[in-house]
Amino acid sequence: MLAFSAVDDPPTLSHDVLASIPSPSVSSFQLGPLTIHFYALCILTGIIIAIVMANHRLTKRGVPDWQVLDIATLAVPLAIVGARIYHVVTHYTDYFGPGRNPWNIFEPGSVWAIWEGGIAIFGSLIGGIVGALIMCRRFNIKLTTLLDALAPGLILAQACGRFGNWFNQELFGLPTTLPWGLEIDPNNPSFPPGLPADTLFHPTFLYEVIWNSLGALVLLWLGRHLFFQWGRLFGMYLIWYGAGRIVWESIRLDPSFVVLGLRTNVWAAIGAVVLGLAIIIVQRIRHPEPEESPFIPGREAVRTE
Repeated sequence: MLAFSAVDDPPTLSHDVLASIPSPSVSSFQLGPLTIHFYALCILTGIIIAIVMANHRLTKRGVPDWQVLDIATLAVPLAIVGARIYHVVTHYTDYFGPGRNPWNIFEPGSVWAIWEGGIAIFGSLIGGIVGALIMCRRFNIKLTTLLDALAPGLILAQACGRFGNWFNQELFGLPTTLPWGLEIDPNNPSFPPGLPADTLFHPTFLYEVIWNSLGALVLLWLGRHLFFQWGRLFGMYLIWYGAGRIVWESIRLDPSFVVLGLRTNVWAAIGAVVLGLAIIIVQRIRHPEPEESPFIPGREAVRTE
């Protein structure tokens, strides 16, 4: 059964807390004729971090320096496209229906208006992996090698991206009286109706930042000391990220489609955990030996000038 989840009857909350986390009062700034969104800057910072870390890890395996940039020329755009498609599909009532003009880029709520927010990590993973697979075949690099090299930087990039939700005052959690409750402008469209203006909310962005940052350290340690190779480190990334996302997603207040009692992204996170376990088990059986070379067997490295 498919239903649409939102806060129908939010509880009235009275609190007297000693501290809270303020939200930024601005989400963008002008640079000449351009409007620069902090949301976009957070994502861009994450992409740079992921590419730099992946390059460092790949060059240690013998891949030509900065060849990861060549891979990123297709993988990153497809990741963004996949992220947007996933979001629009799973929130299609926000874009399609009577009185809406989703294809007009100049209209609020356009499917093209990515600067307004609305990209999904699970969609970006699908699109990015498709792009990475195509480019890895071109440069004769094993996809598993690339994904293992990318895993620590990828989860750290996601931590950076979550700060964009803080600037946009979006995707926060249930009301709370905890001292780290998040302040949200009561005039923000995402503020649940019926709650006092001084209500605080779980800062799910911060929970994910902390969880993902710890995950990066765990992945770096596993890759160095237990030699998770043949895609198994990426499998561990899926498990770590998916496990945390199940929790954070379950307490978020933003509307979401619900299938069999769970938000769509909870199902996606569960799928990530299951897929990660499957990758680790299958690749351990198929490849108990170390991954000696990052290159596809029988092919030489393709070097770029």
